[in-house]
Amino acid sequence: MTLSKKQIEQFERDGYLLVEDFIGTAECDGLLSACYGLVQDMKPEEHNTVFTTLEMKRTSDDYFMTSGDKIRFFFEDGAKDKDGSLIVDKHKSLNKIGHALHVLHPAFRKVTFNNKVKEVAKSLELEDPVICQSMYIFKQPGIGGEVVPHQDATFLFTTPMKLFGLWIALEDATLENGCLWFIPGSHKDGLNGGRQMIRNPDTGEGQPRTTFTAPPVKYDDSKFIPVPVKRGSMVIIHGEVVHKSEHNNSDKSRQIYTFHMFDQKNTTYSNQNWLQPTAEVPFTPLYPTSESPV
Repeated sequence: MTLSKKQIEQFERDGYLLVEDFIGTAECDGLLSACYGLVQDMKPEEHNTVFTTLEMKRTSDDYFMTSGDKIRFFFEDGAKDKDGSLIVDKHKSLNKIGHALHVLHPAFRKVTFNNKVKEVAKSLELEDPVICQSMYIFKQPGIGGEVVPHQDATFLFTTPMKLFGLWIALEDATLENGCLWFIPGSHKDGLNGGRQMIRNPDTGEGQPRTTFTAPPVKYDDSKFIPVPVKRGSMVIIHGEVVHKSEHNNSDKSRQIYTFHMFDQKNTTYSNQNWLQPTAEVPFTPLYPTSESPV
C-alpha cells in the first residue's frame, strides 16, 4: 500500500486522498461484527453522554474528557427522551464509540497497526508516528447528525502540524447517507483564525471542561466537494484540511472506523488538547524505530 508519487502529489495539493480498496470484505465484516458485540454488551443506562459537533452542545464533561484510554459510548442527539430513556433500538442509538479502540480491542488493533497503515505512514515520510485516538462512527439512519465544517488540528494540535487522520468506510459512504465533503487545498491556509479547542482554564463549578480560543470560522459552502467512498476504501485527511459531513436523512447507516496519528519526531503535542496520553494507554508507536523510513 505504498503511495505512488502521483498520489502523494494529489494529497499535498488537496489535503486529502481517497485510497481505494484499503481493506477487504473480511476485514470490514470483522470490524462490523466487533462493533455489534460491543454495543450488544453495552448497558445504555451506564453511558449518558450525547455527542454532537454543534458548537453550543459540544461534549466536554468528565465522561468525554477521560475517554482517551477507554472504550466509551456516545449517543446521538435525539436517541433518548427527556428522561434519558432510549427511544430507538440501542444498536441504532449511538453517534460513536471512542477513543482507545485501537489499543483495547483486538479487531481494531489489528487493522490500525497493520502493514498497510505502516506503508502509508512511510509514504508520508513520518519518522516516528504514534496513534493518539480512534473512533467508530455510525451516522445512524435518519438521526445521524451533521458534522460541521472543521479542521482536525483544532482539536488535536501539534507544533509543527503533523497530524493525519485515516478514515475507513465499513459501509458505502454516499451523498444520501452523509459522505465527507472537503475544501480542496484548504490545508495550505494553516489553522484558520488560530482556533483551538483547549482545556478550559476556568475550572469553576458548572463550567465546561473545554473552550475555544476563537469563534467559529465561516466557510463558503460552494467550495466544498463531496467525496463518496466505497466500502473498504480509505481517506487520508491532513490535519488542517477543512471538511464536514451532512445529516443522514436516508434509511442507510454510514459506519466507519477512523483514527488519528501524528509524527512525534521533533514535534510538540499541545498539553492544552483535550486528549492526553495516560500511563494506561500512552500514545502508541505505529512502528519500531528500526522501521523508520529516514
